[in-house]
Amino acid sequence: MRALIQRVTRGAVTVDQKTVGAIGKGLVVLVGVTHQDDENVAQFLAQKISNLRIFEDDAGKFNLSALDVNAEILVISQFTLYADARRGRRPDFIAAARPELAEPLVESFAQHLEHAGLRVARGQFQAKMSVEIWNDGPVTIWLDTDELRKRD
Repeated sequence: MRALIQRVTRGAVTVDQKTVGAIGKGLVVLVGVTHQDDENVAQFLAQKISNLRIFEDDAGKFNLSALDVNAEILVISQFTLYADARRGRRPDFIAAARPELAEPLVESFAQHLEHAGLRVARGQFQAKMSVEIWNDGPVTIWLDTDELRKRD
């Protein structure tokens, strides 16, 4: 799985001009799924993100996690995180998982965040969404579970 995390003061996602998910201070997490991903990967990524120290303490240091600051999370499925643009001018998405695999894993990821005690809002799977991101910092972090697990 891949995640693009943005620390925000607020975030929202709309579908057909209706808000389907909105948060205040927290994280907007764009999540992509590939063919080899499974429930263990979804749980691992949720634990990593919920404990990642990317919020500032009183001294201005990144010492606090989403759990520490009671952050809200907006999870949005984003198959384009697996775009391959190495050849030609049009990216391919062959590495992105099919919807029947990706949708339950994105939902499982969101549920693991909720089980950790975080409030989670969601985008709408396979919908054309407009995403509003009020980046805080700005702080934007890229995580790829294949790369993260190489270091464990």
